[in-house]
Amino acid sequence: MVHRVAVVDLDNCHSRKCGFECIKFCPVNKGGGKCVVLDEKGKAVISEELCTGCGICVKKCPFKAITIVNLAEQLKEEKIHQFGANGYRLFRLPTPRKGAVVGLVGKNGVGKSTTIKILSGTLKPNLGFYDSPPDWDKIIEAFKGTELKEYFEKIASKSLRVSVKPQAVYLLSRLWKGTGRDLLKAYDERGVAATLAVSLNLKDALDKSVSELSGGECQRLAVAVAASKDAEVYFFDEPSSYNDVYQRMAVAEVIRSLASEGRAVVVAEHDLTLLDYLSDYIHILYGEPGVYGIVSKVQSSRTGINILLDGYIPEENIRFRDRPIKFDVTAPIDEVGAQYPIASYTKMVKKYPGFTLTVDEGEIKKGEVVGILGANALGKSTFLKMIAGVEQPDEGSLMIAAKVSYKPQYLDSDVDGDVKTLLDKVSNGKFDSGLYQSQIVTPLGIHKLLDKQVRDLSGGELQKVAIAACLLQDADIYALDEPSAFIDVEDRFVLAKAINRFVKAEGKSALIVDHDIQLIDIVSDRLLIFTGEPGVEGRVSPALSKEDGMNLFLKSLGITYRRDVESGRPRVNKPGSKLDRLQKALGSYYYVSRGAAE
Repeated sequence: MVHRVAVVDLDNCHSRKCGFECIKFCPVNKGGGKCVVLDEKGKAVISEELCTGCGICVKKCPFKAITIVNLAEQLKEEKIHQFGANGYRLFRLPTPRKGAVVGLVGKNGVGKSTTIKILSGTLKPNLGFYDSPPDWDKIIEAFKGTELKEYFEKIASKSLRVSVKPQAVYLLSRLWKGTGRDLLKAYDERGVAATLAVSLNLKDALDKSVSELSGGECQRLAVAVAASKDAEVYFFDEPSSYNDVYQRMAVAEVIRSLASEGRAVVVAEHDLTLLDYLSDYIHILYGEPGVYGIVSKVQSSRTGINILLDGYIPEENIRFRDRPIKFDVTAPIDEVGAQYPIASYTKMVKKYPGFTLTVDEGEIKKGEVVGILGANALGKSTFLKMIAGVEQPDEGSLMIAAKVSYKPQYLDSDVDGDVKTLLDKVSNGKFDSGLYQSQIVTPLGIHKLLDKQVRDLSGGELQKVAIAACLLQDADIYALDEPSAFIDVEDRFVLAKAINRFVKAEGKSALIVDHDIQLIDIVSDRLLIFTGEPGVEGRVSPALSKEDGMNLFLKSLGITYRRDVESGRPRVNKPGSKLDRLQKALGSYYYVSRGAAE
């Protein structure tokens, strides 16, 4: 027996523009049944009881609005919530644990934020009975014999004290018109505002209006506000966004301090190194985005992340990805030295009021991807803008005969038209070519977004479209500023592989600015490292090998990484630990030296 799941994407169901293929070609309908019908709004409704799972409607729908999935029958009894007749549904829940950090990881759209809403009491679970939602007594009865029974009893009685750091931190400026200091003071129930301001490096941000804060400052302020409340359970939805590596570690320390005080903490995060560092336990959320999500059984942090990378859950005999994700344990041998430069620049200086960026002489080679690392406010985006011709240096010059395609850090969704029209335009009609489809469109999942209006895209969808728009342009150098922002953990690896493969296959070059060290590790051939004093002075030396570049960058942060013995993935060492001290003494901050590995 199977549990049939039929989901209709209402945004892509356009009955006025189609020939009702889902209704006409359904075998059950042809036999006189009513498996697929239209509701009063003209949207398709599919009966999961009558559906045979043939998949004909899925193939015939011109807008790809229908998904039919067969799941194990026992999952039917573990349904937590369902959004409407043919809407997304969530199976199982994690259990918050006192004195521990529980991490949630998985693709966008499989239910991490929905899980947080349910556990924080914002969303009342309907157990799949969307047309006649159960009362709290029935919900509590459904969790009889589990730790969640008592948990939901406290939610039902409104006696559970929770604190939530939402995903959409940019809404802070709409909800609060005063300064950061006033906001933090208003929610400081534990008297820790001053300590948090120092720990999260907010001293320069507190006296600014919230609307004037940078993305990183806004994110850290939101973390501080959530941590300052006196709660039993804390929820942090993607706390790393907009922050550099050093700031992410500071956020991790604040979150871990809550657990050390005996409080329960739940964190949804895409940065695996951060999640590994701060979590005690992990739940993997897998499924099909927008269709269904399943919460795995609890795992230790190390085991859970290794399972995620492997794509297979042994205990449940579930494979949710075709192939595992691998990492280089040793620094790769530099194989791009024979390539010739396609762009070069003299020593350059760019000055702004209160800030100066100094760039040492350098070059960009054909067929290479250069990763760019450094703290926030050191001039990384300014450097990309100079390469792209958006900004001009005050001193020095660039010798670039090549065409440059540039994806900025902050994206604008105020664009008329759908995704297909936009990508057709920027690619000069080459969008449908087999090369672009196989190298860019399919790997990034753009084909699922083609009929959507650009202004209606989510943050992750908009980022993917912006990346595709950059790579589809006829250029020699592709400059991408923080392409991992809003992208989920699995798509980050897909993105890194796609960019590297495209650049190599086409003989192009790319410059990638990002704070996700694992993405930079996978995508890059060489590294540019920015150093200096954030907001005051930035400096970048010529491109380095990955080993030398990682060592220089991490030495400036005082952080070392060890390698997991099973997956080879980088894991942050505890500061001051024996391994941390040893690696610092050896000067091996990230990679294992090739000699030691052999």
